[in-house]
Amino acid sequence: MEILTAAHTDVGIQKETNQDSLCVKISETSVGKVMLAVICDGMGGLAKGEVASASVIQAFSKWFEDELPEQLVNQDWDDIEYRWERIIKEQNQRIATYGRKVKMNLGTTLTALLLVDSKFMLIGHVGDSRAYRLDTNIHQLTEDQTVVAQAVRQGTLTVEQARNDPRRNVLLQCIGASKLVQAEFIRGRAGAGEVYVLCSDGFRHVLTDVEIFQAFDPEKLQDEVTMEKRAVEMVELVKERQETDNISVLVVKIQ
Repeated sequence: MEILTAAHTDVGIQKETNQDSLCVKISETSVGKVMLAVICDGMGGLAKGEVASASVIQAFSKWFEDELPEQLVNQDWDDIEYRWERIIKEQNQRIATYGRKVKMNLGTTLTALLLVDSKFMLIGHVGDSRAYRLDTNIHQLTEDQTVVAQAVRQGTLTVEQARNDPRRNVLLQCIGASKLVQAEFIRGRAGAGEVYVLCSDGFRHVLTDVEIFQAFDPEKLQDEVTMEKRAVEMVELVKERQETDNISVLVVKIQ
């Protein structure tokens, strides 16, 4: 299995600092090619959101380097998910402790994707960053953990009303600012020809699913240069539409 990746992040048109953080790691292992992609959207005054998002990225990056190789020997997928859950809870406590120390609320969303060749896929999710799968259509894999998205699921708001609701950025939970964090986990397997898109909410607020699919249609993404070009073009389009948040997108193509 071959894995192509591209990522692009931008401070946007209004904010002074980029509080989004992301990473992509790929390794050849005894069980095949393994890839970790993580995107975090930090929040907090005086750029402290950047501290929160970077802390979570570093924790997952360290896990990939130090712990995953041994876990792959046993191919114990339950153990990997358990360890991710522990990392999230540890980071929640660590960031909260730091926040109390500097007398500031800070936190971060998390959307992480792990591919272990064609054998296993794991997504871990907290907040309102998103993961999509694109094949012949676009599928939103994660659920937004926001007040507005919850209202849509409960039937008290329509999708159209939710799009312009002033509470659309109010999170139900995030890492560092919630007493307890319950991450959403999704398991599966990745197939050849699929594209996975991870993005911060700043990327997708002013885009439709159709536009995201057209930009990252698996049939049109034949190499990383094209993927990078499309990512940059879409971020620039988001800025033209006056999105005020930081903007980040990460694209993964399975060959």
